[in-house]
Amino acid sequence: MLTRDLLLALREGWPVPPEAVQAFGANLGAGEISDAQAGAFAMAICLQGLSEEGRVALTLGMRDSGKVLNWDLPGKVIDKHSTGGVGDSVSLILAPMLAAVGAYVPMISGRGLGHTGGTLDKLEAIPGLKTQFTEAEFRAIVAKVGCAIVAPSPDIAPADQRLYAVRDVTGTVRSRDLITASILAKKLAAGLEGLVLDVKTGSGAVMSD
Repeated sequence: MLTRDLLLALREGWPVPPEAVQAFGANLGAGEISDAQAGAFAMAICLQGLSEEGRVALTLGMRDSGKVLNWDLPGKVIDKHSTGGVGDSVSLILAPMLAAVGAYVPMISGRGLGHTGGTLDKLEAIPGLKTQFTEAEFRAIVAKVGCAIVAPSPDIAPADQRLYAVRDVTGTVRSRDLITASILAKKLAAGLEGLVLDVKTGSGAVMSD
């Protein structure tokens, strides 16, 4: 399905083949989708939504746009994700707590969207602190200390990084379809065995209710 035809169908709310949505997600990471097309895609989904099959397809397409990690560690590889809110600092406390009881937490975190500050934004307020690592460095830190909170690398879910940036400048942050695909694409690419979602609500959160 041509990208133009997919965008038209999404804009009009017509049924779209899940494989076309999945291909779009994968092509985002390969640089085959323009910023204009990515913005139109995000806006169409924000206005019309996706079916459950479409959400799954977009998530898998973005997950498979880069590497999908596998771990060989003597404990469970788990993580949590907060949907975001002003003052949210759960990750900074929870990741080392989990590591202290034998879990491994390879946390690939996102930056703030809209008015909320993300975990990476908080960490990078510390002078000299580094959040960008190679895959080898990331693996070594997780194996040694049990947890790491890092920025997405260009090799892991690169499609999500592109769409993440587009959403922030096109007024499409609050789309639950895009939020879901974004979170799970990164987390599935991280090779997790378990994930807990911490859904923030209220006037200081991305989602009000």
